Amino acid sequence: MVKSIQLEALVAMKIGKFCEEDSGPEMVVGILLGMEDGDRLEITNCSPFPRSTDNADLDQYQMDIQKAHRNVNIDHLQVGWFQPAVHGNFMNKMFLDTQMSYQASIDESVAVMYDPLKTSKGCLSMKAYRITPQMMEMYSKQSAAITIDVLKEQKVQFSTMFEEIPIEIKVSPLASILLHKLKREDPVPKKVEYLNLSHGSSLEHQLRLMMSSVDELTQESGKFVQHQRSVAKYNQHKNNTIQRRATENAARQTRGEPPLPTEPDLSKIPRPSAPPQRIEALLASQQVNQYCQQIKDFAGQGLGRVFMAEAMENNEI
Repeated sequence: MVKSIQLEALVAMKIGKFCEEDSGPEMVVGILLGMEDGDRLEITNCSPFPRSTDNADLDQYQMDIQKAHRNVNIDHLQVGWFQPAVHGNFMNKMFLDTQMSYQASIDESVAVMYDPLKTSKGCLSMKAYRITPQMMEMYSKQSAAITIDVLKEQKVQFSTMFEEIPIEIKVSPLASILLHKLKREDPVPKKVEYLNLSHGSSLEHQLRLMMSSVDELTQESGKFVQHQRSVAKYNQHKNNTIQRRATENAARQTRGEPPLPTEPDLSKIPRPSAPPQRIEALLASQQVNQYCQQIKDFAGQGLGRVFMAEAMENNEI
C-alpha cells in the first residue's frame, strides 16, 4: 500500500517542461518510472506519450521506453502516469477509467496532476492520487449498474473515491549545495511582487469552472429525482389497482359471485424508468469539492495580502 511518494527534482522539472512546451489542443500525458520501496513509491524518471491515437503504438512506445531504461541500468518499472490539470480540473470519467486501468494492472500506480498555471505564479502545484480499494472493488464490476443502492451497500461517497498521496521532492546533495550557494549570493530575488493583489482573473476562472460542475451535478440530481417520481407513480398505480381488486372482490362476494384472482394483472401499468448511473454525480461532487478547497486556499492568501496592504497604507505596520 503506497502511503508516500518520493519524487526526484529532475522529474518534477521534466513534467513542468513537457506540460509547458508541448501545448496543443490535446493535453500532454506521460508515464512515470521508478520503484516501490515498502510503503513509499520512488519516482525517478518520466516520459511523455507521443501524439498518437493508436493504442497499439502507445503500448509499443511504453515497452520501448522501459527496455531502453533497463539496458542502461536505470529504474524501468512503470509506476503511474501524469498529466496537466489547470485549476484542478481533472475529476472526470476519463481520469477515473485511466487510473482504474493502471491500478488494475499495476497495483502501486499513481496519477500525478500538475497545475502549470499555479506553478507559473511561483507555487509548485503537483498532487498524486490513487483510487481507494472500496471504489476499485465497486467500479470493477462493470456488469452491475452503479446505482444509489450499490453505493449504500459498498458505503462509497464522493469523498472516499480517491485518496491523495503526499509527495516529497528529493534533491541531490550537489543540487542542494548549489541552491544554498545561490540563496547566499542573491537571497532576495528581484521584482517579486509579494503583495500582488491582482488575483481577480484567476478567482473568476475558478468560480466559472465550479459553476459548470455545479450545473452538471444539478443535471445528475434532476435525473435521480425524475427516477424517484416515476417509481412513486408506479407504486401508487400498483396500490390503487390492488385496492380496486379487493373492493371488487368484496362486492362480488356480497352478490354471491366467485372472486377474481387476488393478484391483478400489473403488466398494463407503465414500468418506472431504469435507475440512473450515479458515477457521474460522484465525480461532479468530488470536482466541486476540489474547486471549493482551492478557492478557500486561494481566497485566504488573497485576503491576507489585502489586509496587509491596507495596514501598510494606514502605517499600522
